[in-house]
Amino acid sequence: MENRNFQIDTQWNIVYYPEKPTGFGILIIGDERHFVDESKCFWTQNEGKAAIIHELKEQGYTIFSSNLYGRNWGSDQAVELAVKLYHYMIRHEILNDKIHILAEGMGALVAIKLLEKMGDHIRSVILLNPILSLKHHLEMEREHKFFYKKLIRELTCAYQLDQNSLETAIANMDDHIQLDFGVPIKIIHVLAGGKSYNQSKQYKKILGSSNFHPTFILPEKKPQLGKIHINFYTQHESVL
Repeated sequence: MENRNFQIDTQWNIVYYPEKPTGFGILIIGDERHFVDESKCFWTQNEGKAAIIHELKEQGYTIFSSNLYGRNWGSDQAVELAVKLYHYMIRHEILNDKIHILAEGMGALVAIKLLEKMGDHIRSVILLNPILSLKHHLEMEREHKFFYKKLIRELTCAYQLDQNSLETAIANMDDHIQLDFGVPIKIIHVLAGGKSYNQSKQYKKILGSSNFHPTFILPEKKPQLGKIHINFYTQHESVL
């Protein structure tokens, strides 16, 4: 069996099985285009991401992911479901109880909250082109009226707040993001397009004086992402 789809709290989840499992698991938390349904997942529909999954499976990783209510933007509901998925996987699969995380874009908002809630069960984290701050992301989108309105609609739905309450809550968020949870974290940013460059400029402002230095790669280096992930994860597997 190469993969299995199952539901938790109405949401579809998927687990990919390696031919020779090592006992280490990776939770993939996707970006705004991510989905999991009863038969497929965005990460296997997309050629580049499917290649990453293939390389990780070849290395022996058991990989799992969830639909997480679609465009959740780091909502508490999505975080709680990710915690439930973790416990489900530990109960039903033969896995080390400390997992790796691979979060892309919007998925970083969930990953950061998971570090706060269950950092003791997280071995290492890779944040790929991450949105680290909802506050800064909303500010960036404000100048693009169409995308701003669309984002506000998604946020009010995800957080179940009216627009005024939502904008007030986001405005009151901290300007700097804390990533020092005692868990190894690697930020990787693929420089592709103007929006990507603008996001990359935000990192220094968001991370403040922290010791996190993002790794920037050019689009033509994207085929190397699988190896970059594997090299980072294996560095943090000597202690079980």
